[in-house]
Amino acid sequence: MALAGKLIGYVEISKTGDVFHDLFRHSPHKMAEMTPDKIHDCELHEGERGAVGSVITWEYTHEGKKKTSKQIIEAIDETKHMIVFKVIGGELVDELYKSFTAILHVEPKGEGQVATWTFEFERPDTSVPYPTSLMDYVCDLVKDLDAHNSDTK
Repeated sequence: MALAGKLIGYVEISKTGDVFHDLFRHSPHKMAEMTPDKIHDCELHEGERGAVGSVITWEYTHEGKKKTSKQIIEAIDETKHMIVFKVIGGELVDELYKSFTAILHVEPKGEGQVATWTFEFERPDTSVPYPTSLMDYVCDLVKDLDAHNSDTK
Protein backbone atom coordinates (compact mmCIF):
# COMPACT_ATOMS: atom_id res chain seq x y z
CA MET A 1 0.00 0.00 0.00
CA ALA A 2 1.42 3.37 -1.05
CA LEU A 3 1.31 6.30 1.36
CA ALA A 4 0.77 9.86 0.11
CA GLY A 5 2.42 12.69 1.99
CA LYS A 6 2.95 16.43 1.94
CA LEU A 7 5.68 18.48 3.59
CA ILE A 8 5.89 22.30 3.60
CA GLY A 9 8.84 24.53 4.47
CA TYR A 10 8.99 28.33 4.74
CA VAL A 11 11.98 30.67 4.46
CA GLU A 12 11.81 34.43 4.94
CA ILE A 13 13.89 36.14 2.26
CA SER A 14 15.08 39.64 1.46
CA LYS A 15 14.91 39.36 -2.33
CA THR A 16 11.68 39.73 -4.28
CA GLY A 17 9.65 36.87 -5.68
CA ASP A 18 10.72 37.90 -9.18
CA VAL A 19 14.38 37.26 -8.35
CA PHE A 20 13.80 33.73 -7.04
CA HIS A 21 11.23 32.83 -9.66
CA ASP A 22 13.55 33.94 -12.47
CA LEU A 23 16.54 32.16 -10.94
CA PHE A 24 14.78 28.79 -10.56
CA ARG A 25 12.89 29.11 -13.84
CA HIS A 26 15.29 30.72 -16.29
CA SER A 27 18.76 30.51 -14.73
CA PRO A 28 19.01 27.42 -12.51
CA HIS A 29 22.47 26.71 -13.96
CA LYS A 30 23.71 29.90 -12.21
CA MET A 31 23.05 28.27 -8.82
CA ALA A 32 26.17 26.16 -9.33
CA GLU A 33 28.21 29.38 -9.26
CA MET A 34 26.28 30.77 -6.30
CA THR A 35 26.23 27.62 -4.12
CA PRO A 36 28.94 25.27 -5.45
CA ASP A 37 28.90 23.19 -2.25
CA LYS A 38 25.23 22.30 -2.86
CA ILE A 39 24.44 22.57 -6.59
CA HIS A 40 26.97 21.37 -9.17
CA ASP A 41 25.02 21.66 -12.42
CA CYS A 42 21.57 22.04 -13.92
CA GLU A 43 21.37 20.76 -17.47
CA LEU A 44 18.51 21.32 -19.91
CA HIS A 45 17.57 18.09 -21.76
CA GLU A 46 14.35 18.93 -23.59
CA GLY A 47 12.32 22.00 -24.39
CA GLU A 48 13.09 25.62 -23.70
CA ARG A 49 14.68 26.69 -20.41
CA GLY A 50 11.95 27.77 -18.02
CA ALA A 51 9.01 26.56 -20.13
CA VAL A 52 6.32 24.13 -19.04
CA GLY A 53 7.25 20.68 -20.32
CA SER A 54 11.00 21.29 -20.32
CA VAL A 55 13.18 18.59 -18.76
CA ILE A 56 16.22 19.39 -16.60
CA THR A 57 18.67 17.40 -14.51
CA TRP A 58 20.13 18.76 -11.29
CA GLU A 59 23.45 17.51 -9.95
CA TYR A 60 23.83 18.25 -6.26
CA THR A 61 25.30 17.09 -2.98
CA HIS A 62 22.90 16.10 -0.20
CA GLU A 63 23.87 14.36 3.03
CA GLY A 64 27.47 14.19 1.81
CA LYS A 65 26.57 12.27 -1.37
CA LYS A 66 26.48 13.44 -4.96
CA LYS A 67 23.03 12.91 -6.42
CA THR A 68 20.95 13.68 -9.50
CA SER A 69 17.34 14.63 -9.98
CA LYS A 70 15.71 14.64 -13.41
CA GLN A 71 12.64 16.86 -13.44
CA ILE A 72 9.97 18.18 -15.75
CA ILE A 73 8.47 21.62 -15.22
CA GLU A 74 4.77 20.86 -14.83
CA ALA A 75 3.36 24.31 -14.13
CA ILE A 76 4.33 27.95 -13.82
CA ASP A 77 2.37 30.83 -12.30
CA GLU A 78 4.04 34.21 -12.87
CA THR A 79 1.65 36.03 -10.52
CA LYS A 80 2.35 33.73 -7.56
CA HIS A 81 6.03 33.35 -8.50
CA MET A 82 5.40 29.60 -8.53
CA ILE A 83 7.09 26.75 -10.36
CA VAL A 84 6.18 23.05 -10.11
CA PHE A 85 8.88 20.43 -10.66
CA LYS A 86 7.85 16.77 -11.06
CA VAL A 87 10.74 14.41 -10.40
CA ILE A 88 10.98 11.78 -13.15
CA GLY A 89 14.44 10.32 -12.50
CA GLY A 90 17.27 10.15 -10.01
CA GLU A 91 17.59 8.77 -6.51
CA LEU A 92 14.32 10.25 -5.20
CA VAL A 93 12.06 8.25 -7.52
CA ASP A 94 14.42 5.47 -8.56
CA GLU A 95 15.29 4.43 -4.99
CA LEU A 96 12.86 6.00 -2.51
CA TYR A 97 9.50 7.40 -3.56
CA LYS A 98 6.89 6.23 -6.04
CA SER A 99 6.29 9.85 -7.01
CA PHE A 100 7.73 13.20 -5.95
CA THR A 101 6.79 16.79 -6.82
CA ALA A 102 8.49 19.94 -5.52
CA ILE A 103 6.69 23.28 -5.67
CA LEU A 104 8.37 26.61 -4.99
CA HIS A 105 6.48 29.85 -4.67
CA VAL A 106 7.29 33.24 -3.20
CA GLU A 107 4.74 35.58 -1.69
CA PRO A 108 4.72 38.81 0.32
CA LYS A 109 4.76 38.54 4.11
CA GLY A 110 4.52 41.77 6.03
CA GLU A 111 7.24 44.01 4.64
CA GLY A 112 9.28 41.08 3.33
CA GLN A 113 8.84 37.94 1.29
CA VAL A 114 8.56 34.26 2.11
CA ALA A 115 9.69 31.38 -0.10
CA THR A 116 7.55 28.29 0.38
CA TRP A 117 8.59 24.79 -0.66
CA THR A 118 5.92 22.11 -0.85
CA PHE A 119 6.82 18.48 -1.39
CA GLU A 120 4.06 16.11 -2.50
CA PHE A 121 5.21 12.51 -2.52
CA GLU A 122 4.13 8.90 -2.37
CA ARG A 123 6.07 6.44 -0.25
CA PRO A 124 5.91 2.77 -1.22
CA ASP A 125 5.65 1.80 2.47
CA THR A 126 6.28 3.09 6.00
CA SER A 127 9.99 2.15 5.90
CA VAL A 128 10.65 5.13 3.58
CA PRO A 129 11.06 8.29 5.66
CA TYR A 130 9.44 11.65 5.13
CA PRO A 131 11.84 13.86 3.12
CA THR A 132 12.60 16.19 6.05
CA SER A 133 16.34 16.18 5.37
CA LEU A 134 15.71 17.22 1.76
CA MET A 135 13.34 19.96 2.95
CA ASP A 136 16.07 21.27 5.27
CA TYR A 137 18.46 21.16 2.30
CA VAL A 138 16.25 23.20 -0.07
CA CYS A 139 15.40 25.71 2.67
CA ASP A 140 19.12 26.15 3.37
CA LEU A 141 19.67 26.51 -0.39
CA VAL A 142 17.15 29.36 -0.49
CA LYS A 143 18.90 31.05 2.45
CA ASP A 144 22.25 30.73 0.67
CA LEU A 145 20.82 32.11 -2.57
CA ASP A 146 19.15 34.96 -0.71
CA ALA A 147 22.45 35.84 0.99
CA HIS A 148 24.37 35.72 -2.30
CA ASN A 149 24.72 39.21 -3.77
CA SER A 150 22.33 40.47 -1.12
CA ASP A 151 22.52 43.98 -2.58
CA THR A 152 20.44 42.70 -5.53
CA LYS A 153 16.73 42.95 -4.71
